[in-house]
Amino acid sequence: MGNLNSPERLNRIVEGTSIEGIITSESNIRIDGTVKGTISTKGRLVVGTTGIIEGDIICQNADIEGKVKGLMKVGELLSLKATAKVEGNVKTGKLSIEPGAIFAVTCAMGGVTPQEEKEYKNEEK
Repeated sequence: MGNLNSPERLNRIVEGTSIEGIITSESNIRIDGTVKGTISTKGRLVVGTTGIIEGDIICQNADIEGKVKGLMKVGELLSLKATAKVEGNVKTGKLSIEPGAIFAVTCAMGGVTPQEEKEYKNEEK
């Protein structure tokens, strides 16, 4: 089995597509459409400028250019581009915000406790 985060292993929800429910993946996901529900990936989540997510996100890394409303748990780096609009609750290891991004959240940043790591792994199952 190849590298789960390689570019060839990208799941894509294109603009004009709407999904409601639970998305679980071992590799990277790019959202340019609309998702209402839960997204869980062991890789990177990219939300393009036309992407909209309403629900919970659990991922290792995230690059946000579009809109996200809900709970986000990002194991490593959450990167918000200038076009990003994020509302809700965020727990992340590291945070990068470009000027112009809207970040209206309750945020906890820093190391993950052993209990949070256990919960994170249980949520991915």
